[in-house]
Amino acid sequence: MKIPLPENHRARVKAWMGQQWREWRWYAFFLCFVWMPLRSAVIDYSPVPTGSMNPTILEGDVVWVNKLAYGLRVPLTQLYLSRWSEPQRGDIVVVLSPLDGTRLVKRVIGVPGDTVELRDNRLVLNGRAVDYEPAAENYGERIARRLQPHAFFAEENLAGLAHPVMGLRGAGATARNYATVTVPPGGYFLMGDARDNSRDSREFGFATREAILGKAEGVLVSLDINDSYLPRPGRFFSELR
Repeated sequence: MKIPLPENHRARVKAWMGQQWREWRWYAFFLCFVWMPLRSAVIDYSPVPTGSMNPTILEGDVVWVNKLAYGLRVPLTQLYLSRWSEPQRGDIVVVLSPLDGTRLVKRVIGVPGDTVELRDNRLVLNGRAVDYEPAAENYGERIARRLQPHAFFAEENLAGLAHPVMGLRGAGATARNYATVTVPPGGYFLMGDARDNSRDSREFGFATREAILGKAEGVLVSLDINDSYLPRPGRFFSELR
């Protein structure tokens, strides 16, 4: 049996709801019609909780993502209105995992038509061994203290783009070797810069073009979530390569 509310009580509730709507309606409009479409189709940010991109991107970095790097999508969908470029070797992209849809940050290694092979953690692209040089700086100072005794670094020259990669001593050899594959049309072979600590195309295969959400261009802010949770001011507003 319903007990009817007193008329004055209903009036008070109606007045309160009207007040809330008047106070919050512009925030709701901004969220629904500006902020969400902007993040979906133009520019976004992505916190990085893992070390799969060490030493380029660290745990606790928040990267900003250029959603217009490769084209313009219909906001809140994966449909493109227009495409003006394609992901290139060396690009750092935000992508939806083919396994479970999780947002990942990885580097593009192979584009459609490329052959990709890994021999003892060294890439072979289109039948040619990629060049590696000694590390340009002490990248060990960036990473978590627990990894520092086990880590080693090199500069990988990927299609003219030199960037650091990291290995871990004592890591299993299985992921360090990968038989030659040919990247299919519309597919991309992705890897993390931490070659011994990354779930990437060696595990989930090729990422589709539609799954790539945008290009990670830089670090907005960074917190040292491994050790102290203190900010890393030197990484604020820094570019990625």
